[in-house]
Amino acid sequence: MILFAIDPGVNGACSIYVDRKLCKIFDVPTMTDGKKNKKQINAAQLSKIVKQTIEDQKEEISVIIERVSAMPGQGVTSMFNFGQSFGVIKGIFSTLEIPIYFVSPAKWKKHFNLIGSEKDASRTKAIELFPKFSNEISRKKDANKADAILIGKYFLDHFNNGGYHG
Repeated sequence: MILFAIDPGVNGACSIYVDRKLCKIFDVPTMTDGKKNKKQINAAQLSKIVKQTIEDQKEEISVIIERVSAMPGQGVTSMFNFGQSFGVIKGIFSTLEIPIYFVSPAKWKKHFNLIGSEKDASRTKAIELFPKFSNEISRKKDANKADAILIGKYFLDHFNNGGYHG
C-alpha cells in the first residue's frame, strides 16, 4: 500500500508511506504567481512527484487530506487561496484516479492528544513516533510536515482490510 498524507495549503506538506512505513516527507512544491510574487501550488511538479511515486505500482494507492474549511478571522483573499490549493490537490489525485479520504483536524489531533496544544506540539509528537525523520522536521516552520506525518499515521491506525474507518 502506498499512502500520500497531505496537510493542504500553499505552505502545506506531504508524507508518503509505503507498506505502512514512513518513507518521505516534503513541502508541497510552490511557484510564484503574478506581479506580487504570491505563492501558489506548483500543480505540475506535485503531479510529477505523485506519478513517479506510483509508477508501475500494482498495490493499493490512497491519499488522505486534512479536511479544511473557512476559519474565523481569515481574510477573503487568503481563504480563496487556501481553497484554491485544496482544490488543486484534490484535482491531481482525482485525475490520477487515486481514492481520496478526508480527516478533520479535530479527529487526527484528538487521536494524538494534541487538542488545545501549541502548533509546535505536532512536531514533538512526530519526532517521538518517527525519530529517524527528526532532522527533516527540526525547525518550527516544519510543523506542516509534522502534521502531514501525523495525518498519515492517523489514517493507518484506522485503516484495515475493510477500508478506512475514521
